[in-house]
Amino acid sequence: MKARANKRRGIARGRRLFAGGEAELVPQARLSGPMPWVIAIMVALTAIALAAGLAFGNTVTSASAEIAGGITVQLVEPRADVRQREAARALDALRVVPGVASMRLVPQEELDALVSPWLGTGVDSTQGIGVPVPALIDVRLTRSANRERILAVRHALAAVAPSARVDAQAEWLKPVFDAIVSLQWLAISLVALLAAALAAAVLLAARSALGANRDTIEIVHLLGGTDSQIARVFQRSIAVDAAGGGAVGLALAMVVILSLGRRFSGLGAGMVSSGALVWSDWLLLALVPLLATGLAMLTARLTVMHALRKML
Repeated sequence: MKARANKRRGIARGRRLFAGGEAELVPQARLSGPMPWVIAIMVALTAIALAAGLAFGNTVTSASAEIAGGITVQLVEPRADVRQREAARALDALRVVPGVASMRLVPQEELDALVSPWLGTGVDSTQGIGVPVPALIDVRLTRSANRERILAVRHALAAVAPSARVDAQAEWLKPVFDAIVSLQWLAISLVALLAAALAAAVLLAARSALGANRDTIEIVHLLGGTDSQIARVFQRSIAVDAAGGGAVGLALAMVVILSLGRRFSGLGAGMVSSGALVWSDWLLLALVPLLATGLAMLTARLTVMHALRKML
């Protein structure tokens, strides 16, 4: 009797499906089963990883463009009076060097503020105590600071400022940029892994639903239903779950991203602030749940179609 009842229910569901009705081969209340919440977690983690990768990329791009033509001249003469004279002569010499767009002697107050967290205050005492801080000249070139331009600046300063050391800002920041690029690739890898995990979760859910509704599917085939019709039922079910879970996941990710953004903006560091997300980045983040829904639907369809061909 129970087998006959199940068969009659299967025939009724099969007829509704073949007639184009909204039969649920996956009987599950929306947002109450595990699949929507799994998708929500995947979308949230993907959006956070993507935001991190975009922020790292913005940091490298902005900082590289800003310091591409930057040169730092350090006057390491320990005697303060001699160092000041060398700084004045260095500024005069730099004004006639071809390709120099601007120059700025960093005030002693700024230098003291930079080193005070490590060396304390009064590090360049005129009474002969403390640690002498080199004078710094920030030079901006009209073009990128290549080897030839750096050599030209060194040659111009050799006679007037013997203690001058000329370095391209991009050179001593290169290890920092390399580390940031590595973190960016790590974020991209996490996005790819999370997409694969999402596809695997949908695949397992589709296989489980197919196994639980095997009798109904066989009856649908007997009634003339096609594999595409059956696959569309699963696609609709997965699409609703993915859309709801994606919206929840994106909302959670936005809370985390905005909170972290306020935390980092409070640091006041130039390189950190240059990694702020722009409008195109926010657009990409908004596309994450849509792409997740599309991936879930495609995975469900391919899984169902492959399983149905093996059932025949």
